[in-house]
Amino acid sequence: MAITIYGIKNCDTMKKARAWLDGHGVAYGFHDYKTEGIAKDRLKHWSDALGWENLLNRAGTTFRKLPDGDKESLNEKKALALMLAQPSMIKRPVLEAGSKLLVGFKADVYAKEVKASHKG
Repeated sequence: MAITIYGIKNCDTMKKARAWLDGHGVAYGFHDYKTEGIAKDRLKHWSDALGWENLLNRAGTTFRKLPDGDKESLNEKKALALMLAQPSMIKRPVLEAGSKLLVGFKADVYAKEVKASHKG
């Protein structure tokens, strides 16, 4: 089963997630938003599966620096447009393992979900 982790190389959470995957012998591909961006269709699929509210990183510097007008009255269309324009606003990492989608990194969740996926 192909596993892909999406994020930004220098993000501390990404480093922890990748170290966990490496340490557990999980083979994966890495998609770097900085160099590869994100496809609109993939982002929409994630939003449909997880909800745009779970994808948008409101705590990040990029979001906080937005003009207030961009932060107000957010809906899916507006949030997706912001994330497409600046993928660093997508919570990191997003991990795809077959039909599973995980957002953020928690070792216990990875241990349960990724190991099980990897063995399958």
